[in-house]
Amino acid sequence: MDVSLPTTPAAEALALRYGPDAVPAAGPWNEHIALLLTHRSVRGYRPDALPAGTLETLIAAAQSAATSSNLQTWSVIAVTDSDKKAALAKLANNQKHIEQCPLFLIWVADISRNQRLGQQEGVTLEVMPYLETFLVAAIDAALAAQNATVAAESLGLSCVYIGALRNQPQEVAKVVNLPSGTFGVFGMCVGYATEAALGEVKPRLPQEVIVHHEAYRVPDDEAQRRSAYDGLIGGFSARNEMATDTWTKRVIGRMGKLAALSGRDKLVATLHAMGFELK
Repeated sequence: MDVSLPTTPAAEALALRYGPDAVPAAGPWNEHIALLLTHRSVRGYRPDALPAGTLETLIAAAQSAATSSNLQTWSVIAVTDSDKKAALAKLANNQKHIEQCPLFLIWVADISRNQRLGQQEGVTLEVMPYLETFLVAAIDAALAAQNATVAAESLGLSCVYIGALRNQPQEVAKVVNLPSGTFGVFGMCVGYATEAALGEVKPRLPQEVIVHHEAYRVPDDEAQRRSAYDGLIGGFSARNEMATDTWTKRVIGRMGKLAALSGRDKLVATLHAMGFELK
């Protein structure tokens, strides 16, 4: 197994990430940064088993992420059972890569462990019902998952996040026996990519659109910059045999109609039912 890190020169890696016309100035560089810039979502996996101890390594990396006040309000469910993966795939719009990957991780916002701590110590934890507590747990889970992704990619593995688990979170909870006070924030496929699925690095918005110095400022030429990025994404889609589309149309398609939320417009009520009061 080849676990060597990418050695892509900075200029080349930045051009792949931003396109040739929006390459930012190259700064300090190392193999770790090169690895980060090669990230791409992978939706096709070989059936190859992962090396022994891979899960433990990924979780050690995940637990090394920042966690607010060391509260550690997240958990993860490691799923390898084919029947459970099939059930989860069905709940997530039939995404077949959930069934293909040898390891599927569900990253959980988990206040239940600390709720039990309070009960065992006979203490009322007054902050538990508040939105901030759920937000901390969701952010903790996301930070941990990203650490795990970087670790996996450094080992020659590929990943893709599965936000569609939030379409039917209560049904997901039944599949993996989540208690009250827990919520599957997203899933993650982990495995070896098929050659066809690896694809190229997807360009991102230019840094000038994302970075604001000292204060937020909307650029006068925002529409023109967006148009240029639309062209870049259109080319990417065509080369990778994806539905040719612009970023503008993608945003409108995903955010223009409630139907695009696939049931997630009811998340507040769902979270209440799953033990998060969200005051």
